[in-house]
Amino acid sequence: MKGQELGIEQYRLTEEPFYEEVNGEIGLLTIAAKNQMPVMLKGPTGCGKTRFVQYMAYRLGRPLITVACHEDLTASDLVGRYLLKGEETVWVDGPLTLGIKHGAIVYLDEIVEARKDTTVIIHPLSDDRRILPLEKKGQVIEAVDEFMLVISYNPGYQSVLKDLKQSTKQRFLALEFTYPPKDIEGRIIEHEAKVNKDIATRLVKLGEKVRNLRSHGLEEGVSTRLLIYAGSLIQKGVAPHQACDAAVTRPITDDPDMQRSIQELVKAIF
Repeated sequence: MKGQELGIEQYRLTEEPFYEEVNGEIGLLTIAAKNQMPVMLKGPTGCGKTRFVQYMAYRLGRPLITVACHEDLTASDLVGRYLLKGEETVWVDGPLTLGIKHGAIVYLDEIVEARKDTTVIIHPLSDDRRILPLEKKGQVIEAVDEFMLVISYNPGYQSVLKDLKQSTKQRFLALEFTYPPKDIEGRIIEHEAKVNKDIATRLVKLGEKVRNLRSHGLEEGVSTRLLIYAGSLIQKGVAPHQACDAAVTRPITDDPDMQRSIQELVKAIF
């Protein structure tokens, strides 16, 4: 595996990611890390969960191994497997095993997308045992002190079939994320899209108006990430209505009536 060849250092962040604290989450995760508590981040897509984990990994000086969970993710993908190398069979650690051995933060993004039998393997890691059984090797690995498990999911999208079991949820501290307050979101857009304060303020206003459409049938509000994309396009010289159409209107809805409503909001604001 490439990760093992290059070592754990490839997962260490060399530059501080930009992050604006919203509600005391930095202090809470710092305490959780020191006390070996696993953490669950809950919130809508594009509201800053992943950036927060990146920032905290840098701040705590720990490597960060991120796994994007999906329905084909197997336990072996996380833990490791035997592979043929030349004429011999060698064991290759998966991202979870690598993190446990080297004191990384392992971030399982959108954990509910993984298969149920996969999520079960994190149970002994997320209580006071902090162990990972490697059944194929007949070994049990104890996590080093610096290892931290962080998972995330979007409660707004989960059905009964795709939700975390209570037996999993109740092993984690939970930090609730939502879209940032106007002033903080404005600073984030300014910094990330490199636009002036006026453009950032207008994009924040657009975000607020579009999110209010959730009560009129929109599945989920526009993410801060998409507002940054719109700002980046504007900063590159794209007309605001075109930038917002490509970065906001089209990604969040396929409904023609809803698209027209958002386009009217863009006209009014820009």
